[in-house]
Order: sequence, then structure tokens, then C-alpha cells
Amino acid sequence: MAAEPIVLFDNGQHKCLMFDSLVTGEGVQSNQFLIVDGKHEALIDPGGDLTYTPLSVAASRYMNIREMDYVFASHQDPDIIGAIDRWIVHTRAKIVTSRLWARFLPHLVSGYVTGQLSGSVYDRILSVPDGGINVPFGESYIQCLPAHFMHSVGNLQFYDPVSKILFSGDLGASMGGEDDHKPVTDFDRHIPNMIGFHRRYIASRKVCELWANMVRQMDVSAIVPQHGKRFEGPEMVEQFLNWVSSVDCGIDLVSQENYRRPVDYLSA
Repeated sequence: MAAEPIVLFDNGQHKCLMFDSLVTGEGVQSNQFLIVDGKHEALIDPGGDLTYTPLSVAASRYMNIREMDYVFASHQDPDIIGAIDRWIVHTRAKIVTSRLWARFLPHLVSGYVTGQLSGSVYDRILSVPDGGINVPFGESYIQCLPAHFMHSVGNLQFYDPVSKILFSGDLGASMGGEDDHKPVTDFDRHIPNMIGFHRRYIASRKVCELWANMVRQMDVSAIVPQHGKRFEGPEMVEQFLNWVSSVDCGIDLVSQENYRRPVDYLSA
């Protein structure tokens, strides 16, 4: 039985769907997203081998996999775009990712796959400059936003102006919470599920402050991360922007103690 997605938005013509329970085994649970606009389809951060088959089966109920327009990748991690070779072979989709990572993605594509293509792997990759870009999609567009150092050096986020949803990648990610398929209702109680991840994986408070300044100028109805719960409604969005702008993380927290030669040995 294919997994039922969570409907984030649906006006009849335009749909945003979230798949949140496709990872089995020891992999980190993550969210995958499908945007449909009429006969146009795009996946956001579809994942690697752990999610390819269940996602393709589940998403095929809502789109023609072969004719999909785009696969958007916020950064280069395996849980984001590890199955790029399968999407390239089994769809006609363009892979949209940062210019910094576009030249590295062919490393994930085997020689067998390359041999099946009529052109180069690079022909299927759309490289996004650091300042971002608007990608035409259906009757609207998907906006690729700069989100560098959150956590990847070439990080992107994706904004859908029809649904007003900001797909924030690892920013806002949470681990260890319950009912991750539901939005956050108590922000303060949710902080412990986010704080450890942000301290370790986000580069600094400075980039969060600059990012929040950008988002406050946008019309955002929801912020939906790749892991854990989402933030819906203007009040919850504002709470997240205020919080993430105030948290010391990454290089804010390191000292000389973090840069010393190890004395312990790896145990068998």
C-alpha cells in the first residue's frame, strides 16, 4: 500500500504534498515534497536509495513520474539527492541545485547510467547561482532562495508563491519529537527537539539573522523543514524567525578545546 501524503496545500489546480514516513531501517527519517501544478510536477529533496522506490510508487498516484519537470535539491547530502541516478534514468526531469554542487553530482551517477543517456549528465542539471533564481513552473514559478551555510556552503531553499510555503531544508529541522506529521502547536516545547541539530549543523547565528531578514520581507504562510515538524501560520512563522535569529550555533560555540589532537584510540 502506497504511503498517504500529507496535503499541505490544494486549490484544485495547485497541490503541495508531503511524504514523511518512507524511510525504513536505520536511515534518518526525512520529509519529501511533491508540487503539482496542472500537468506539471516537481519533487523537492527526494532522498536516496532508502526513499526512491516508496516515493516513486506513492508519488505516481499524483503524477506521471516519467514526465516530471524538475527535481529540486537543496544541497548535496545523500538524504537529499542520493538517488539522482534513478531520477535521471526514469524521468525527463531537470535536476535543480546550487552551482557549487552541480559539478559534483555526476559522481553519484554510475557509468552504466551515463551509458544510457543520449547526452551528458550535465545536460540534465540546472545550476543555480549564489543569488538564487526563479524557475518557471506551470502557471507560476518556484523560487530558489540563497540559504548558504544552513548547513551546506551552497545551500538553497525553495519558495512556492502559490501556496506561500517555504521549504527550508535543514533549517528548522527537529529530531526525536512525536507526531512529526503534525505542525508545531507549542513552540517552546518544540525547542529541545531543534536546538541540538541547529547548534551542530548550522554555521552561525549571523547567517540565520541575515536569512530571517530576507524571509520577513516575503509572504510566507508556512515553513516546512526536511526533518520533523512544520511551522504553520504567521504567528508560528514569526516565532521561528525570532528564535533562529537568537541561537548561537556552529562557529559561535567552538573554542580551542574543539581543535586539539586526540589522545583516545578507536576500539574494536
